[in-house]
Amino acid sequence: MTTQVIKADDVFLLTDERGDIPAGAPGGLGLFTRDTRFLSRFELRLNGSPLLALTAEAERGDTGRVLLVNAPAATGGPQGLARDSVVLERLRIVADGVLYERLTVTNHHRAPQEVEVAYEVDADFADVFLVRGYPARRRGLITARRIDARGLRVRYDGADGIRRETRIRFSEPAATWDQPGRFRFRMALQPGEHRTLTLTVEPVIGADRGDVAGGGKAKGHRNRCGPDAPAAARREPVRSLEQALAAAEDAYRRWQEALPRVESSHPLFDRLVRRGLDDLRMLTIDLGDGPLPVAGIPWFAAPFGRDSLIAALQALPFLPELARGTLRSLARLQGQRVDVARSEEPGKIPHEIRFGELANTGQVPFGRYYGSVDATPLFLIVAAEFYRWTGDRTLVEGLWPHVDAALRWIEHHGDVDGDGFVEYRGDGTGLINQGWKDSGDAVVHRDGTLARGPIALCEVQGYVYEALRQWGRILREWGEAERAAQLQTAAQRLRERFNQAFWMDDEEFVALALDGDKRQVAVITSNAGHLLITDLLGHERAARVARRLLEPDLFSGYGIRTMSSRERAYNPASYHNGSVWPHDNSLIAWGMARQGYGEGVHRILAGLLAVAEQATSHRLPELWCGFSAAAGPFVPYPAACAPQAWAAGAPLLLVRALLGLEPDAPAGVIRLQPVLPPWLAGVRLRGLRVGGGRLSLEVRRRTAEDGKAGSASAERRGVGPGRSDEEPLVAILENDTGLRVVVDR
Repeated sequence: MTTQVIKADDVFLLTDERGDIPAGAPGGLGLFTRDTRFLSRFELRLNGSPLLALTAEAERGDTGRVLLVNAPAATGGPQGLARDSVVLERLRIVADGVLYERLTVTNHHRAPQEVEVAYEVDADFADVFLVRGYPARRRGLITARRIDARGLRVRYDGADGIRRETRIRFSEPAATWDQPGRFRFRMALQPGEHRTLTLTVEPVIGADRGDVAGGGKAKGHRNRCGPDAPAAARREPVRSLEQALAAAEDAYRRWQEALPRVESSHPLFDRLVRRGLDDLRMLTIDLGDGPLPVAGIPWFAAPFGRDSLIAALQALPFLPELARGTLRSLARLQGQRVDVARSEEPGKIPHEIRFGELANTGQVPFGRYYGSVDATPLFLIVAAEFYRWTGDRTLVEGLWPHVDAALRWIEHHGDVDGDGFVEYRGDGTGLINQGWKDSGDAVVHRDGTLARGPIALCEVQGYVYEALRQWGRILREWGEAERAAQLQTAAQRLRERFNQAFWMDDEEFVALALDGDKRQVAVITSNAGHLLITDLLGHERAARVARRLLEPDLFSGYGIRTMSSRERAYNPASYHNGSVWPHDNSLIAWGMARQGYGEGVHRILAGLLAVAEQATSHRLPELWCGFSAAAGPFVPYPAACAPQAWAAGAPLLLVRALLGLEPDAPAGVIRLQPVLPPWLAGVRLRGLRVGGGRLSLEVRRRTAEDGKAGSASAERRGVGPGRSDEEPLVAILENDTGLRVVVDR
């Protein structure tokens, strides 16, 4: 099913290709905010019949447009109308927590025509977990339904004690209307004449208090199983659609002007980067501590510690404020006590924050849920990377109590059985598996049996190692020599233990995990690729892992699969055991760049571009099936979210990988080690935000006219292993960062 999604703040609309929400439709269609569906039916009819979709687009994210035409009567189209003679445009925007839609009906027939336009609307206030198929033990009731010629109001009193209301208003009275929510408008149109009709749909939470969803930074109602709800503004009069469009266009223009720009010799690559930036803007909310990306639409439109942190890490060169807001938001929600039901422990970073009725009443454990083994070390890595990019010591020092608590969680609660590795046991109410591959069958032995915990995942040990190493270095710079030495010693001991326990000599690869009996979970998976970001493996073993990841059983042509096709548990149509995830591939590519393995970066980028070329709006989905590119076009995963934050961030991290960009603002240096593929002649990056300023640069392949001369715009270091003097040319176009640029070769 083709869908259209638009979103602003914490309100989003997901419809089918006609812009409709058919009653009972699958796939999470609806108007949602705070994990509740406020519009469950939204169908447009012409003379009682459905319309034919011509085109639909929603490039900017908060605004959408759908063009429709009347279908022939012989195929179920409206009676009494000339074929293809009435065109309808649905222009919609989400702004100020309100959905606006302007319908324009145009008669393109040579004779006058009379038409009847009908909207059928309703609200079921279903929690997103109900929409996903979770059962509910108890729910609230619809306690009021008021309809008149100008619209409909439906009120729901939730089992969580929160009143929710949907308010639908038309710009003119309907000719006829009836329950549950059918409105008919009659139009007599001369040849070439058009008429417009505007409606607004306003989701309201705490209707007796007048709070409307999706506003600015003021705190909303208290979430009973979580933190304060996402920002909710006091109700203001709903603006006109024209005012909302003008304000949104102005805000988007100002946002774009402040962004770094990528211009390359490959237009699709440029579009993919812009698509990623637009999607991250769409997915951003504010809990009161700055911008934070939610995970994805429709199922994960909520803060997720792991997802939000990885997306913020990917976007650092372009949107450092995303990392700032994410770190501050998650720090405020950091675990304070031991609460087994929520998997909470002191210092632990939350996995998921939910605001709906089922979370508020404890029917799902995810109101504020901490069942993630990797969010805490990722928090530490993102905080350290943010410091390296920005040099913002004030913010990072302000985060220190939270950093310290996270480090202590690793040392105490993270190591479940005292073997020196960070593990998870799983829990009875939440997630069985608590790494990024969190489906129930994701950690499986080679014979197909599920691994029993506690589980120590390989990539989590890599995250912990990198966190310890980076914070050891930062603390040494800050003059905290004793604590720095402790962390560096812990990192070195982890490195030694890891290489002994996880390395598989027969496979020359890293085991997925250790199970509760300390046996290797010896399947070949993509998880090991994340270790390339670090120096945990050492150069020789890292090179073997990098090469292995590109063999045909792992590399599908559309990216690296989550599991080797040779494994018994492999399933190309599964969620985690053979599918391809773009965020996974971007992290691996970044690691390959750090290890000096440019070929891997090139092949991963080429695979993702092949998917983007085929995908709607060039948008990388959450994941796709792992079938080989040799077999045909990429195969979408049916339930994939699109947009998804860390899928949107993947091309941004690939820009960093291509340029080999590694800034260290506190040390006063920016390092570059570009690895352009043969099919990319050059990349120009303008306005990159590093330290306290901006950096603009151009990297291009050498031509015969260039000879062997190096760039005079930056320092250059000697040719490294496996590299030649035919490296790309680097020109620094602007540098007001105060940092020295060094090109490593």
